Amino acid sequence: MTTQIGWAELGRYVGGAFALYLILEGILPFLNPAAAQRLMAKLAQTEAAQLRWGGLISMVAGLALLWMARNG
Repeated sequence: MTTQIGWAELGRYVGGAFALYLILEGILPFLNPAAAQRLMAKLAQTEAAQLRWGGLISMVAGLALLWMARNG
């Protein structure tokens, strides 16, 4: 099954996804600024390789969740 979408619809999907990302990203600093500061301080001291692995794992998990959401 192939799905054809236009550029305008793709833009709406990407815009909606980015908006949701910003909402989720802002929850911790809004609810608990001190915890957000501690987290950022720990992240600043983390090795680059560990951050890369964490980013890769996050992307793979996100792709898996997106695939499950789209394909049931």
